[in-house]
Amino acid sequence: MTGARSLIIAAPQSGAGKTTVTLGLLAAFKRRGLAVRAAKAGPDYIDPAFHTAVAGLPSVNLDSWAMPGGLLDALAADAAQGADLLVIEGVMGLFDGAPGAAGRSGATADLAARFALPVVLVLDVARQAQSAAAVVRGFMGHDAAVRVGGVILNRVGSERHRVFVTGAIAALGVPVFGALPRETTLALPERHLGLVQASEHPDFSAIAERLAATAERHLDLDAIMACAAPFAPAIHAEIRAALPPPGQRIALAHDRAFSFIYPHLTEAWRRSGAEILPFSPLADEPPPERADCCWLPGGYPELHAATLAAADKFSSGLRRFAQTRPVHGECGGYMVLGQGLEDAAGQRHAMTGLLGHATSFAARKLHLGYRTARLLSDSLLGPAGAILRGHEFHYAALAVAGEDEPFAEVADGEGRPVEAGGRRGRVTGAFFHAIAAVA
Repeated sequence: MTGARSLIIAAPQSGAGKTTVTLGLLAAFKRRGLAVRAAKAGPDYIDPAFHTAVAGLPSVNLDSWAMPGGLLDALAADAAQGADLLVIEGVMGLFDGAPGAAGRSGATADLAARFALPVVLVLDVARQAQSAAAVVRGFMGHDAAVRVGGVILNRVGSERHRVFVTGAIAALGVPVFGALPRETTLALPERHLGLVQASEHPDFSAIAERLAATAERHLDLDAIMACAAPFAPAIHAEIRAALPPPGQRIALAHDRAFSFIYPHLTEAWRRSGAEILPFSPLADEPPPERADCCWLPGGYPELHAATLAAADKFSSGLRRFAQTRPVHGECGGYMVLGQGLEDAAGQRHAMTGLLGHATSFAARKLHLGYRTARLLSDSLLGPAGAILRGHEFHYAALAVAGEDEPFAEVADGEGRPVEAGGRRGRVTGAFFHAIAAVA
């Protein structure tokens, strides 16, 4: 093949099977010898890790709400280079997003319109038959800039069921690329923030093989490839830094408790000449001494609270590090910077105590959505006054607010103020996950 082709996997709602279909296509086309890559619409850490595990090449996030247009184009162009097929997995329903300017809602439809890519709509038809055609008709006519190139049926109960649904949709002139059966064996295990991470599956290659075989058996791969459109966004010399590198040598916590950092950030830091020094708090490792700053990303510290509380070398090393160099924690990292963390069973575990708050996972409450932050002082995320866009996605809550100075002014996607994190000396932290600076 010459040049990349691309399409978008979307659905009317969350839980329709977008990830299963995306992984199946990646695995099947890779088995055909194609260079496949993937991207994820919107803020998400877990799905791109699955994409990467299947495709063998890094997946990237494309977020029309949080990313300036130049960054969005640069990331898309970078993802397309060297690929025969780029599969973009959507987020939630095709048109679901935040209120805002046209093309900047974070909806999957924004990417379809911006890059003129066809949408393959995944329909969960477990509880309907011919009515699925009305759903497709509505999605076809909702936005003239968004083209539905075909449909994949999911959770089909029988051959008779498939014939009913396929016949009704065929009358619309939209191809049905296949139908996946209603099999629980196709489902991937989940936990409170979504799918269990790809790195935690003992034999993920077997899962990828099963998904590839399912796609080959039930989907028309030739028709899906023919549907994909040539994809050549404006080529940028390099990915623009979404955030400036926080230092020249960045100590980055990385293990099963700390894995949620966007690859477009770390890649841009590397391209800017920064060196990233990974270390593992779960292995009781302190930040590398030669680092000039420390970044604790999000993840699942609540699942490893006892281990982290017992990691004396990590805690004492981090406290010593913070006496002379800046430290920042995002979401899970912010939780570990506090005085304590209460796990799901209600047991309190002492954390590093670098900030005055404490968090609890015992009474879970979902905090989810886009966020805009204005920094109140110079920090690893940028200078005072800088405006950043990002998101929150966690079930933990503040058990003790503490008395630290606020780290930033943070508002949700509708402009309402939300929890602003804390700052004490060289240490900052918040539930806010940064995606890109906008001003």
